[in-house]
Amino acid sequence: MTAIDPNIIAKAQSWLNGNIDQKSKQEIQALLDAPDKTELIDSFYRDLEFGTGGLRGIMGVGSNRMNVYTVAMATQGLANYLLESFPNQEIKVAITHDCRINNTLFADTTANVFTANGIKVKYFRELRPTPMLSFAIRYFGCQSGVMVTASHNPKEYNGYKAYWNDGGQVVAPHDNNIIAEVQKITSMDDVKWEKNDALIEYIESDFDQIYLNEVKKLSLSPLENGLQKEMPIVFSPIHGASGKMVPAALKTFGFQNIHVVKEQAEPNGNFPTVIYPNPEEAEALTMALELGKKVNAQLVLACDPDGDRYAACVPDGKGGFELLNGNQTGSLLTYYLLSKWKEQGRLTGNEFMVNTIVTTELIDEICKGFGVTCFSVLTGFKNIAEVIRNLEGKKQYIGGGEESYGYLVGDFVRDKDGVSACAMVAEIVAYYRTKGMSIQDVLAEIYMNFGFYKESLISVTKKGKDGAEQIQKLMADFRKNRPTEMNGLKVVKIVDVKESKVYDIAKGTESVLKMDKSNVIQFYLEDGSKISARPSGTEPKIKYYFSVNELLPNRAAYDAVSASLDKKLEGLKKYFQ
Repeated sequence: MTAIDPNIIAKAQSWLNGNIDQKSKQEIQALLDAPDKTELIDSFYRDLEFGTGGLRGIMGVGSNRMNVYTVAMATQGLANYLLESFPNQEIKVAITHDCRINNTLFADTTANVFTANGIKVKYFRELRPTPMLSFAIRYFGCQSGVMVTASHNPKEYNGYKAYWNDGGQVVAPHDNNIIAEVQKITSMDDVKWEKNDALIEYIESDFDQIYLNEVKKLSLSPLENGLQKEMPIVFSPIHGASGKMVPAALKTFGFQNIHVVKEQAEPNGNFPTVIYPNPEEAEALTMALELGKKVNAQLVLACDPDGDRYAACVPDGKGGFELLNGNQTGSLLTYYLLSKWKEQGRLTGNEFMVNTIVTTELIDEICKGFGVTCFSVLTGFKNIAEVIRNLEGKKQYIGGGEESYGYLVGDFVRDKDGVSACAMVAEIVAYYRTKGMSIQDVLAEIYMNFGFYKESLISVTKKGKDGAEQIQKLMADFRKNRPTEMNGLKVVKIVDVKESKVYDIAKGTESVLKMDKSNVIQFYLEDGSKISARPSGTEPKIKYYFSVNELLPNRAAYDAVSASLDKKLEGLKKYFQ
């Protein structure tokens, strides 16, 4: 039997002898007694990291698992930081959750610990999407907020997203300061457990309309929506928290012919009809697309469990549907928003948009074409929210997003908003239908004006402690032995975000990158292709983002240029597989 780090045994024993429930003790003893110690090691080899966005991990017993104790300890650390940051003030925190297993338990635990620390809690009576939590923080004047969710991760996961008083997820300096406070909580005995029910006030369903009133203000083409009000739209919440709000938002925009996938309408943390509750995966949309064919849908929409990400499928002209990727929908939203703002005389030179460094550069080109500033930030929507906050009252935010199906139109929410994005994508389809154009026609128009870009993604998952170490070694190797060629093409530039360096290989120069550090490295090739490598912040996974582009001289050349770009993408993906 492989020798086990004695610190792991010691930590498991400390939990076993600690003030925890009997069922958890039995589970720990079973792990200690099991011949195979893999699960014991993974459960106790570290404390579940409270990262810059909060917690996320597999549910179970142990210091490296999501359970009431790790949730309570994280909440105590956050409570301590709030009390330190807002002395002699009434502190309020908003809380909600999505559909996942144990979500009510974890949300209740969070509320109880906050109230035990004298902090008031605005607690949603029922599950609601992430963007509504962000809005509630701002609307009720809260200093913080917590969303209990693991987003689109598999059913075994749960998580805990922490927000600040602007409605965005915590960023510097608060993120690291909160982490430091959480790390000081080394025992369940450090947690204040005696809840104070008098400090809990429930947010009732009438708040839905307050949020929807703000969503309605985003519409730029109400006349066209009215003309297309009978356009068939299919929606699936994939068993998540958006089942009520997306149809309501679509109706707010004027759409009346909405078909919800019944088998996926009810919240269910087991996600029984899909392999993964991730709208980026075509498999998760199977039922929605089947219903789309039955009702002759002009748009099929879906959201992930907490309703911050969305997916859109449109008719492909061949009797089926095309799943648009996040870069395509982001480009469509950007082009439509800027076109309508220009048409309505609202572009004054003081507007801006935001995207992330792994999102298509087509969005940057569209913004340049309209004379609008586009800021590029690190991956994570909290970084987009930070730009909005820093420019509040100085410049006007229009919209922004990331390739992973996240977008935010307007700034009353400060996180990606799948609810309002679904409504806006429906408006785009309706608007161009009145012009006799399909979404494919609109994309071709964008590509001819700003360049034909295509992107793809590979995710490589490694499990457990060994997997996390393998991924770190991979990134270290990229830095130690910087490649000079990929797939037969010269590497002309390398951007190392972690080291804050830009290496211009063609010129033989090195310069400083003015951006916050992050474990990302990007390779630019001689033909304009770009590859970004980034470990996931929430699980042992490394992601490779690929972007290629060519000029599209005319609509007739679309298929040939598209095939050429596909060939480039396949070559690059093979190089990394």
